[in-house]
Amino acid sequence: MNQPKPIQKLLVANRSEIAIRVFRAATELQIKTVGVYAKQDKFSLHRFKADESYQIGANLGPIQAYRAIDEILKVARSTNTDAIHPGYGFLSENPEFAEACLDADIQFIGPSPAIMRKLGNKVSARHEAEIADVQVLPATGPLPEDEEQIRELADHVGYPLMLKASWGGGGRGMRVIDSPDDLLESVNLGRRETLSAFGSSEVYLEKLIRRARHVEVQLLGDLYGNIVHLFERDCSIQRRNQKIIERAPALFLSDEQRQTLCNSAVRLVKSVVYINAGTAEFLFDDDTGECYFIEVNPRIQVEHTVTEEITGIDIVKAQIRIAGGAVVGDVEDSGVPLQDQITRNGYALQCRVTTENPEENFIPDYGRISAYRGAAGFGIRLDGGTAYSGAVITRYYDSLLEKVTAWAPTADEAVQRMIRALKEFRIRGLATNLVFLENLLGHPTFLDGTYTTRFIDDTSELLNFSKR
Repeated sequence: MNQPKPIQKLLVANRSEIAIRVFRAATELQIKTVGVYAKQDKFSLHRFKADESYQIGANLGPIQAYRAIDEILKVARSTNTDAIHPGYGFLSENPEFAEACLDADIQFIGPSPAIMRKLGNKVSARHEAEIADVQVLPATGPLPEDEEQIRELADHVGYPLMLKASWGGGGRGMRVIDSPDDLLESVNLGRRETLSAFGSSEVYLEKLIRRARHVEVQLLGDLYGNIVHLFERDCSIQRRNQKIIERAPALFLSDEQRQTLCNSAVRLVKSVVYINAGTAEFLFDDDTGECYFIEVNPRIQVEHTVTEEITGIDIVKAQIRIAGGAVVGDVEDSGVPLQDQITRNGYALQCRVTTENPEENFIPDYGRISAYRGAAGFGIRLDGGTAYSGAVITRYYDSLLEKVTAWAPTADEAVQRMIRALKEFRIRGLATNLVFLENLLGHPTFLDGTYTTRFIDDTSELLNFSKR
């Protein structure tokens, strides 16, 4: 293996919050930063947070611009960029992009194309999990085009089913299928959605767990085979398979369950010699207590902040250092200690503040933010890209406005700190989900920790709002 070159200049092939997050980490490492932006983002904050920024995709749509591999690499070459960080979404799980970076002699901050093909594709990742003796749910392979074959495969796994995209995440393309009557329409809708979101229409069917808890393990691996976990996050608070609140650690896990879970995740990624940051995701059946692997996200996650708060490890900095050849286990080199020296301190949770209107079936709202006041105080962290007075929220991108992360010594105190922070926000000019988040955090089921992934969809009183 060739020794990686020191990173002097880094391009972020992404936008908004995650681009700014990576720029900040790189700047603290004294690395110059390059931004790219679609023409619809010409006034976006991330453009001005980089040391230099360039428009891409002048003749492309707002989403396609950030998927234009050739244009991104053209900017990287012209600016003498050493490395590219893909963020999350867009090209972050695209092995062709990772390969194109390496072919251009530019470091890709993430796993290798080969690992991405093995684990970024959920069907392939399931196969690797089985080889590593990690329990998986019954599922099909990629669905064929033939409708009769699709019916036969669905019958073999057994209803109810969950339709999933083979590539990508974020709940895109997911559909619950309760009976054969819903099967073909759901598959066709899911295929269209995944093609739009990820550029691939490949989908598969997985056995559905009705009462599930969704837990993921944060992992970091270096170029020399060293892999550690940074414990788990509970991502069970979801609406229509989209994560809303994430917590660390997962309160329902015993120490023994936590150790088994984390060991399974490490065993899986070690079997493929995983490099850089990744997340192994699992479902716990709340009725049986069984735990099943579902997928690996071979990238940074939106919710990585809660893990950073309880471990004190800057995951994005670790990504950049590891890509530059740093060793996991050498704190001065990578910022990541040996496994037995990685400890948890306190409790953290993250809420996603969005411009969705909960009183109108969560329809995204668009327009200019006429007034903005955020939260502050001890134990509160804000990560945003369009959260400021005068910002224009367009219909082109995800509705995420800002991520709010609260830390405290106890779980209850972290929740109360988050509630206090949310009440401090004042956002005028467009709708947000702030009151919905407050209802979630104050609900007895959330407070006693007995929720599953169906909590939001099955709890109608969460939509009873009082005036702010």
